[in-house]
Amino acid sequence: MTELRIAIVGFGKIARDQHVPAIAATPGVKLAAIASRNASLPDLPHFTTLEDLLRDGPPIDAVALCTPPQVRRVQAAAALAAGRHVMLEKPPGATVSELDPLIASAALGGRTLFATWHSRFAPAVEPARRWLASRRIDSVEVNWKEDVRVWHPGQGWIWEPGGFGVFDPGINALSILTHILPRPLFVTAAELDFPSNRAAPIAARLALTDDAGLPVTAEFDFRQTGPQSWDIIVQTDRGPLTLCGGTRLVASGEVLIDATETEYCGVYRRFVDLTATGASDVDLTPLQLVADAFLLGRRHTVEPFED
Repeated sequence: MTELRIAIVGFGKIARDQHVPAIAATPGVKLAAIASRNASLPDLPHFTTLEDLLRDGPPIDAVALCTPPQVRRVQAAAALAAGRHVMLEKPPGATVSELDPLIASAALGGRTLFATWHSRFAPAVEPARRWLASRRIDSVEVNWKEDVRVWHPGQGWIWEPGGFGVFDPGINALSILTHILPRPLFVTAAELDFPSNRAAPIAARLALTDDAGLPVTAEFDFRQTGPQSWDIIVQTDRGPLTLCGGTRLVASGEVLIDATETEYCGVYRRFVDLTATGASDVDLTPLQLVADAFLLGRRHTVEPFED
């Protein structure tokens, strides 16, 4: 099998911590180049911009866009126009409407466009979906709280329009919810806390439901210190299910899964499979829920935040 030659565009924390080791561990794909203004890897071709890479770089089949969401649309369009497959880090774009033209361009060119909701590939997520499929679900509670200084140190783009603020991690929870629950969700109310010196929220509280009236609450917070919280608790007619960080699953008091994180290896296996046929996988549902939270959200101004 011919290896998929891939270039990483945007070489920050997520690219170093997740993409590079996942590529090394995944059969059928190899890292061929880096495009980044500020970082590189030894012994790999390096280019300052995607444009330079496409013009002067080595042969590549695909790009993984790990840049901030505000610039991904233009980069994805350029890569697809150049005949490359495209992987989009989450969130796939700064807006919902910018994705449809990219989907159309990928289809027209027979290239893959893959929106990587990496949290769906965590080892306990699919077992949770299967366990819930045969139960009556009574309520869902999400607590997704982490320290932005730990996970996004010095990343000012996250506080700018299109940077999502606390919804950058919060959308991970929404991507899991929309995978494990049997019916589509929609937002009914939202409270958004904006630091007085920032253009994106630092915390959010959402109420959601489905067409059967399921009560779902979600609380996101970027100010968590100490232990981090990535928990989804589902009450069912056969006891509670608790999904912790996508790696630990406890159902009716029994530990079903307690595993280590392997999300990005799953992401790259999926990308290799998609590119073999030029198929695309772009689920916009989590992004739509975030957009609806901004549309319905009541805005509160809170104390300034300094990184």
